[in-house]
Amino acid sequence: MKLFLKNLLFTVVVPGTVTVWLPYAWFWGRREFQPGPWRWVAYVLITAGTAVYLRCVADFMFAGRGTPAPIDPPKTLVARGLYRYVRNPMYLGVLVVLTGEALLFPSPGFLLYIIFFWLIVNLFVMGYEEPTLRKQFGESYKSYLRTVPRWIPKLRG
Repeated sequence: MKLFLKNLLFTVVVPGTVTVWLPYAWFWGRREFQPGPWRWVAYVLITAGTAVYLRCVADFMFAGRGTPAPIDPPKTLVARGLYRYVRNPMYLGVLVVLTGEALLFPSPGFLLYIIFFWLIVNLFVMGYEEPTLRKQFGESYKSYLRTVPRWIPKLRG
């Protein structure tokens, strides 16, 4: 139960801030909601991105016995579920949610927000996350790096 609550808290604070609190404060509250012809695509993207994120959190919790938070990371390398196809599905899920929101609340500012998010994620992954995981998991992580791509899913048979 404690691990579930830690994952819930992280989800509300970090992805919740990125996909709900900041966009609402900066974009949604200033724009009229006018769902256009793309709204159904937007709803599908938001739902799919959320499902991807939640699946990844579940894998971190059950397989890794940890959270996505750098202060309480998984204790074992998570290489199951969506992590078999791409190393960073959680970030991709958040990106898909933001893309769906951009269809509902189109603005140049929101597009810049998504680009900024993607830049920060890339810097974090390459500058902190990957070096930390190399140290923590050693050869098993290096093998994982060789077989699973960072961003574009590798679909295996």
